[in-house]
Amino acid sequence: MQNKGIIKLFAILFGLVSIYQLSFTFIANKVEDEAQAYANQKISEDREDYATLRDLEERRYLDSIGSEEVFAGITYNSAKAKELNKGLDLKGGINVILQISVKDILRELANGSQDPAFTQALERADVLQRNGSGDYLELFFQAFEENEDAKLASPDIFANQALSEEINFDTPNAQVKSVITRKVDESITSAFEVLRKRIDKFGVTQPNIQRLGNSGRILVELPGAKDVERVKGLLQSTAQLEFWDVYKGQELFPFLGQANEKLKTLVGEEKAEAQTDSTEVSDDDSIDDLLENAEEEETAEQGENPIFDLIQATGQQGGPVIASFQIKDTATVGKYLRMPQVKALLPAEQRYAKFVWGKPMRDSELVDLYALKGNKAGEPDLSGSVITDATQTYDQLGRIVVSMNMNGKGAKKWEEMTTKAYQQGSQIAIVLDDVVYSAPGLSSGPISGGRSQISGDFTVAEGKDLANVLRAGKLPASADIVQSEIVGPSLGQEAIDSGINSFLIALLFVLAWMIFYYGKAGLFADVALAVNILFIFGILAGLGAVLTLPGIAGIVLTIGMSVDANVLIFERIKEELGKGKAQFEAIKDGFGNALSSILDANITTGLTGVILLIFGTGPIKGFATTLLIGIGTSLFTAIFITRVFIDGYGKNGKSLAFSTGATKNLFKNVSIKFIAKRKVAYVISGIAIVASLGSLLSVGLNQGVDFVGGRTYTVRFDQAVNPTEIENDLVAEFGSAEAKTFGADNQLKITTKYKVEEEGTEVDNEISEKLYGVLQDYLPAGTSYDDFAVANEDSEVGVMSSMKVGPTIADDIKEASYWAVIGSLIVVFLYILFRFRKWQFSLGAVAAVFHDVLIILGVFSATYSFMPFNMEINQAFIAAILTVVGYSLNDTVVVFDRIREYFNEYTDWPFNKTINSALNSTISRTVNTSLTTLIVLLAIFIFGGESIRGFMFALIIGVIVGTYSSLFIATPIMYDTAKKKSEDLLKRKEEEKEEEELV
Repeated sequence: MQNKGIIKLFAILFGLVSIYQLSFTFIANKVEDEAQAYANQKISEDREDYATLRDLEERRYLDSIGSEEVFAGITYNSAKAKELNKGLDLKGGINVILQISVKDILRELANGSQDPAFTQALERADVLQRNGSGDYLELFFQAFEENEDAKLASPDIFANQALSEEINFDTPNAQVKSVITRKVDESITSAFEVLRKRIDKFGVTQPNIQRLGNSGRILVELPGAKDVERVKGLLQSTAQLEFWDVYKGQELFPFLGQANEKLKTLVGEEKAEAQTDSTEVSDDDSIDDLLENAEEEETAEQGENPIFDLIQATGQQGGPVIASFQIKDTATVGKYLRMPQVKALLPAEQRYAKFVWGKPMRDSELVDLYALKGNKAGEPDLSGSVITDATQTYDQLGRIVVSMNMNGKGAKKWEEMTTKAYQQGSQIAIVLDDVVYSAPGLSSGPISGGRSQISGDFTVAEGKDLANVLRAGKLPASADIVQSEIVGPSLGQEAIDSGINSFLIALLFVLAWMIFYYGKAGLFADVALAVNILFIFGILAGLGAVLTLPGIAGIVLTIGMSVDANVLIFERIKEELGKGKAQFEAIKDGFGNALSSILDANITTGLTGVILLIFGTGPIKGFATTLLIGIGTSLFTAIFITRVFIDGYGKNGKSLAFSTGATKNLFKNVSIKFIAKRKVAYVISGIAIVASLGSLLSVGLNQGVDFVGGRTYTVRFDQAVNPTEIENDLVAEFGSAEAKTFGADNQLKITTKYKVEEEGTEVDNEISEKLYGVLQDYLPAGTSYDDFAVANEDSEVGVMSSMKVGPTIADDIKEASYWAVIGSLIVVFLYILFRFRKWQFSLGAVAAVFHDVLIILGVFSATYSFMPFNMEINQAFIAAILTVVGYSLNDTVVVFDRIREYFNEYTDWPFNKTINSALNSTISRTVNTSLTTLIVLLAIFIFGGESIRGFMFALIIGVIVGTYSSLFIATPIMYDTAKKKSEDLLKRKEEEKEEEELV
């Protein structure tokens, strides 16, 4: 091998760089361990809110020493910025996909148009998106053009004053589409920037925010974030700040009395109709409608006064509060006040009154009702667009408030409003996202200079978040969480522990096996493997990639597969030694002859990794990233690093056997007639495929929420529970639900599609509260809702992780998964065709892959109902399928490469003899690679954590079936489709030889 010095220098430098990159992780972890120990010592465990106080103390400690040098000029802050990123499944935290409402943006661009063609197109686009997938804007254009006479440039739609510079009455639809598409994209970009500014000030390390294509979706990952509700509020708050004049409570209380009297009649009529309808329940009546009617009946039966019976307190004389209600009754009261018959009771001077709720007080179940002095346009006197700065501070009584400064225009208007309120002795309501935060009076006179304050019984965190969103500005449209994943920190730590265990066990086995099978040469391969692992982690740290549990699985799988390159090399060297060559020549030819197989095998696996990287999301990208990095580093270390050690050992004449006493003659004289047994293999595979198809058609697959939408919760109890019993309770509450043991007997995975199409924090909270209500009897006595719903490091029971996927995004995920599988098969088919120049090779390889995938699907279909671990078909499963595709092709390509070599070397052999001999010559490599990979996968399956057990099971089945198919499916199919041509060629050669002999 030439240029050994350069290779050594490169390896040493690259190793040092990797160690340098990883040093930041070690330093950051060391300082954080010290901070944790300090906080544990400082905060007593018997303190109330122990976990929260400990986290605050830990944070204070890290903030105080963040800029101090720890080692060689490196501070904690600089180390933290460069440490190896850990994903949610290892660190805990929150991952959400937000859907910016394109519908809201279109309404804004159309200036709130009520044009029938416009509103019908919006409604039609909603239906199209629910029933399929696609970009909402394109669906809107499609729906609008269903009305051939409708024009986007109508004065009632987009030809308005705001867009007059770009759209006039004569602008054709195609040009309007272009303008609107650009405007929508600008609004989504604006939303992205607003969210980025909010997140930058939130305080988590290594946040990730990125746009997902042009769909209006934004991915936000906050590893280590613990306060779920705070994060949701931060992300979904549109920050629509408004300042309104507000009625005094006593001015609207008479109306409330009239509404109460009117509702006595209305509710009574509804009750009577509901009772009549309930006697004849048609097939079209939904359970939800019947339950809603039942709830209304229950409300009506509470007393004779539909509103007054719900009032818990009335407002103070002269104050802005009309009355106070329980939070649970706000939906009912709001529905009453929106009834046309009730709104008609408002006096003419109050007909534009806008009823809104106040911010609920901490430790209280009550919320205040206000009435804003609305106008015909429904616009506030002053909006939050005038705010130039906002900070969390304290008022004269030490209460937390948010102080705001306004621009010149806002300051002038604010002074006018406060002057009027002062003169009339009234209040001004400060409203954020239709919630009154405060409605102060003005006892000391008008306010000049544009200064104001928001008060509202805030915590420090709430005050900071409010100031943060006001500074960042409002979102241009509402943002709904269409997919979310929340992992508690304790579950993340368990994942780290299980991942490390599986990693070490797999590594130790591979190291020991290589020494057992190849002796000193195996030891050199082990050193190269250790260097390989160092390179992988160093590159991950240097690239800022995120390490996930599937990522660890990818690294461990790389360990098993990277052995393949060394096995190929060592087996070829042994063959060359067997031919009587000197050690130096045997090593040279062995490396040279193995190179083609190594490159082909790794390129095919790499192609599937690239497909995963393109189509995968979240943890799957992590798996693909580590797999691709591992393939690259494995090639370098196996081909060059191992070679440097072997050449260095043998340069002084030392003998290297590439085997041990126990393995010297293993597989040496194997002679299996593979081609003769192919018909038996066809029958066995045919039965397996028919059984798989039968199960898939009759039983189907257990599709996860990734593909069908829904919510899933991992819930832990203090003792073993009966999943069937709990599932029955859940079905009674939610209508449809599933509960399965997840890992230990005291942990369940609960899935429900209840209200999956409804978005918003209120729905999430409602389902979480219902879940708590169902499971409360199974939890330890005294477990509060907060303890159940919010996981922290000390959580031993409750929700350890949760995930939500909306139906629209589930359709998109499913579609992307299909394309990933189809794309990988097409790419690999073309690559094999390019490399082997015969379509029969491509056909055999792809047929074997289809065979493997069908059998894996069949196994999952037939066994998911009784297997003691999760076997959902989700994104991770698709990653497993593509990995199996890569592995199966890896094996097949090595076999095909040897067959091609034998074709060229033994031109006068019969076709079946050539193939049998080639297959037998690869048996040692096939057994070694398959066995090491299988043991590695079993180590991850047993010790690697419940969340990837189904993923690993698919890989285990795939390795077994893939090894079988490369020998008994891919090669026989190639043989059967190519034998006639090969036999004709051989016959022609024999005839030519006979003619030569005659001559």
